[in-house]
Amino acid sequence: MPEKNFYITTPIYYPSGKPHMGHAYSSIIADVFARFKKIDGYKAYFLTGTDEHGLKIQREAKKNNKDPKKFCDELSITFKNLTKTLNLSNNDFIRTTEKRHYDSVKEIWERLEKSGDIYLGKYSGWYSVSDEAYYDEEEIIDENGSKKSKTSGSKVEWVEEESYFFKLSAWSNKLLKFYQENPKFILPVSRRNEVVNFVKKGLKDLSVSRTSFSWGIPVPSNKKHIIYVWLDALTNYISALKFPDTENKLYRDFWPADLHIIGKDILRFHAIYWPAFLLAAKIKPPKRVYGHGWILSDEKKMSKSLGNILDPLEIIKDYGVDQLRYYLIKEVSLGNDGSISLENLKNCINNDLANNFGNLCQRVFSFIDKNCDSKIPSPDKFNTRDKELSDEIIKKISDLKYMIDNQELNSYIKEVINFSFNSNKYFNDLEPWKLKKTNKVRMNTVLYCILNQIKSISILLYPIIPSSIEKIFDKLNLKKEELNIEQIKNLNLIVPGKIIKKSNILFKKIDNDN
Repeated sequence: MPEKNFYITTPIYYPSGKPHMGHAYSSIIADVFARFKKIDGYKAYFLTGTDEHGLKIQREAKKNNKDPKKFCDELSITFKNLTKTLNLSNNDFIRTTEKRHYDSVKEIWERLEKSGDIYLGKYSGWYSVSDEAYYDEEEIIDENGSKKSKTSGSKVEWVEEESYFFKLSAWSNKLLKFYQENPKFILPVSRRNEVVNFVKKGLKDLSVSRTSFSWGIPVPSNKKHIIYVWLDALTNYISALKFPDTENKLYRDFWPADLHIIGKDILRFHAIYWPAFLLAAKIKPPKRVYGHGWILSDEKKMSKSLGNILDPLEIIKDYGVDQLRYYLIKEVSLGNDGSISLENLKNCINNDLANNFGNLCQRVFSFIDKNCDSKIPSPDKFNTRDKELSDEIIKKISDLKYMIDNQELNSYIKEVINFSFNSNKYFNDLEPWKLKKTNKVRMNTVLYCILNQIKSISILLYPIIPSSIEKIFDKLNLKKEELNIEQIKNLNLIVPGKIIKKSNILFKKIDNDN
């Protein structure tokens, strides 16, 4: 049977300042998909990293009296540590200052020169150092005498310099044809429509080099030019796979990428520039770019001036990493902007984790501890009601896989919450505390059945709250390797007679008065 491979990436992050909720959100989403694919039998490869070149970094390094490379060495550590804090399962962490990345960018550039898609000219126009982006006149607003980008609000400056250009204008029709032939290349549909409408207006050639600063990858044939940071940064997705060695196993197994998870603010770079660069360089584009929305705080975009920034590291310290992961997946509609607040976080922890799934586990484990000597009971025959409970999840497995494959995370978690709700109802309706007095054999069957359902729900929740689920599997004497979608169908995985280990409450309720 051929190997099933899956390659997913987050944007590589600009390593300056503290990681914010947007970093956490993109990373957690990507991790959920990567973990699900791993438990679904795929060989999944998950990439994240840091984007370390450009004028913005050079200026900040100078402000701090540091060499740009040493400056980046220090900053990238924070983001590498973030992967551990968020409990990410990434296989690689790439930095654009690494030699493997330089080699890939050089190859891409040379291919674009050879294909005739790059020419030397002069750039005149608006440029945002903060966004590392060029803007047309209609994309600029004048705010109290200061020119800013309409979309990001970042300050722009007029730039005139010699520049190499990529013939993006020649790719308008080719890109539209590519979008038509690959209708799910850009998701959600609203983002696809946005990109298609933009490209239909006609594309202008893109400046892809700068001469006004030195911190970046030099143009191979003209060292006074530095390659535009977005042509440089986007290439990380293939440099991590050892490109230009296209015969190596990593590249053969994982390119084209299955899914780029990005914020909507960098959609243009990923959905227009990136496929155009790749097609011009005779490289297959990724299969999908998914642009998620912004994370808002109490309906407003987070900003220092508003004092509404929610720090993911502080939230993890106060409430736990699984709690943050669950909240962001449950409460933010993937693809749309999502408003979050501490009050909603507490309610989500209490209602979904503590009162629903956590309560189910606690009640069942406590009952077995008191009434079965902490041992998993032996079942008798399953009746119709028992089978209905276990079949509920088994029959939905293909639907759940479809939801994940189409990034319908909110539908997925809604289903899983419903499974937990129905399991609680089953436990209440069958009243094992009464069966203890009247029919112990039936009581044992009910308990075994509900343990099986806890196992199945745990497997489905594992991609979202991995640490908590590993604790449940340990309590049930199950191995981590048995965290597998196929094991949902295995109604004999849990071994009667094994001890259910004692542990602390999985999800403590949060006092909303704090």
